[in-house]
Amino acid sequence: MVLSTILTHAKKHPALIPLFVIIGSGGVGASLYLMRLAMFNPDVSWDKKNNPEPWNKMAPNDQYKFVAVNMDYSRLKKDRPDF
Repeated sequence: MVLSTILTHAKKHPALIPLFVIIGSGGVGASLYLMRLAMFNPDVSWDKKNNPEPWNKMAPNDQYKFVAVNMDYSRLKKDRPDF
């Protein structure tokens, strides 16, 4: 229903097409980023039986941030105890 409304508005007013594309791509990008955070972030624990604390199993040279500015993770050394 919503898609048909968007298509009828786009046919009547072609100047709205870039607006629909930008809003749609922003929504898709936000959804993909939330999925990335939920699946690959070590702060999120989906399996509490087998891996209750996934942040303890991260090596110091694992990069889990999306963008790391001026940071070389390959040269980091372990500075914390094993649990």
